[in-house]
Parts: sequence; C-alpha cells; structure tokens
Amino acid sequence: QVQLVESGGGLVQAGGSLRLSCAASGRTFTNLAMGWFRQPPGKEREFVAAISRSGGNTYYADSVRGRFTISRDNAKNTVYLQMSSLKPEDTAVYYCAATQRATYYGVYNGRSSYDDWGQGTQVTVSS
Repeated sequence: QVQLVESGGGLVQAGGSLRLSCAASGRTFTNLAMGWFRQPPGKEREFVAAISRSGGNTYYADSVRGRFTISRDNAKNTVYLQMSSLKPEDTAVYYCAATQRATYYGVYNGRSSYDDWGQGTQVTVSS
C-alpha cells in the first residue's frame, strides 16, 4: 500500500496561485503513475491532472489546462500541482492518487485506475 500526504492548500484570492505537494511512501515511487483529483462542495470527485511514471507524459482536465501544471520529483518521491490563475470554481478538496497498475508512459484520468489516495487538502478561492 502507498501512503500519500498532501500539503499546500489554503485560501487564495481569485487570480492567485498555489502549489500543492504530495509525498509518497511505501512503494518505489518510479513504479507509480500519479494523479490529482478534486471534490467541490456538494459534487462528485473529478479528475484534474495526471503524470506518468516517467514524468514525460501529462494529461489535464479541460477546465484546468493552461492554468495548472503537474510535475514530479522522483528523487523526493513527491508530485506537485502548480495552480495559477485560480478561479472561485476551483474551490475544492484536492486529492492525490497513485497507481501501480501503470505503464511507464501511461497517464490515467479515471478514478478506478487509482488504488491509493491521500487524505485531501482544502483549496478555497475567494472572489
């Protein structure tokens, strides 16, 4: 099992930026494809971004493409989500997810593709 711990959430004004971090332990990090999901108030959890084991492939939800950037540091066993030009509709609990059922270059946007989840970090964007 993979342990995932998110950090970096908080309150920010619209147009601002935040960087989320997710530290992984328990498995060899380079064997894990990673993703970020979010759950807005009263809504279902939705895909945000994904990155391959290699770090060379990324994929984004249409709603965040061009504003958010996912990256990973395999030496630090950490995945990041840099969020810019934040909007009130980005307000949500953000979750990090990991899967070992991944090819080296694969990216995955389905919740069922992931086996392990962090506890979530709140991001609130004020207008």
